[in-house]
Amino acid sequence: MQHYTIKTILFTGFALLAFAGNSILCRLALGEQSIDAGSFTLIRLLSGIVMLFSIVQLSAPASHSQSKGSWQAAAMLFLYAISFSYAYLSLDTGTGALILFGAVQITMILASLFMGYRLHYAEWVGMGLAFSGFVYLVLPNVTTPSFLGFVLMALAGVAWGFYTLKGRGSRSPLHDTAYNFLRTLPFLLPLLIWVVGWQAHLSTQGVLLAITSGAVTSGVGYAIWYAALGGLTATQAAVLQLLVPVISAVGGVIFSGEAISQRLVIASVLVLGGILTVILGRAWYKSS
Repeated sequence: MQHYTIKTILFTGFALLAFAGNSILCRLALGEQSIDAGSFTLIRLLSGIVMLFSIVQLSAPASHSQSKGSWQAAAMLFLYAISFSYAYLSLDTGTGALILFGAVQITMILASLFMGYRLHYAEWVGMGLAFSGFVYLVLPNVTTPSFLGFVLMALAGVAWGFYTLKGRGSRSPLHDTAYNFLRTLPFLLPLLIWVVGWQAHLSTQGVLLAITSGAVTSGVGYAIWYAALGGLTATQAAVLQLLVPVISAVGGVIFSGEAISQRLVIASVLVLGGILTVILGRAWYKSS
């Protein structure tokens, strides 16, 4: 049990780092207009397919009973990726993050309640603390979103919430993730036609950022996230993702020489305190 808990913590930590890195790569590529949103999504998902199946081939041979993802998960993955890319064309970073993670939280909480999971009061308090810390962190960068940007980012959040929920029952995270990516191919074909027809805007930097995003922070990161989900409740998985903007901000301090602001410290304490309340609150409830 202890080994399983440590594995869950390590996998969760790596996945959240990958999510933060993915967010940075997407902003660099799309924010600087080094690649169009359609091409970025196309290259991102194709790179994920290549990377994941390369790892599958190097791993132990799959047994006949291993699952191979699902069309529902693949549809949610594609919907998240395409909506996320096009949403950031009209949203700034803070506003996009607020809409995305707000939609993820609402989706996963409502789905949990619908499936009969009742949150303990400590979980409600913890989620409130964590979300308030997240809002406090991104608040200075929040602007009034465009209607289209809001709808697309909210759609991305809902899709990611359902994709995460699908992964909680995965017994073979690597294979499930690989086949989820592979099953996006039918969705990518019309996107390819759209991109070619509208003269895709490509640059070496944009293509490299898309490949890195797809192969490493998306492909490998999502497989590890599916592996971590086996040890997390839906509520824990939802609230833990609020750490991603905090990790991104801390990364700016470490790698870009940005100053440690009072806002970052307060937000980090609130988010971490909220997460701890959610995790310990459920454990205390079960033991009482």
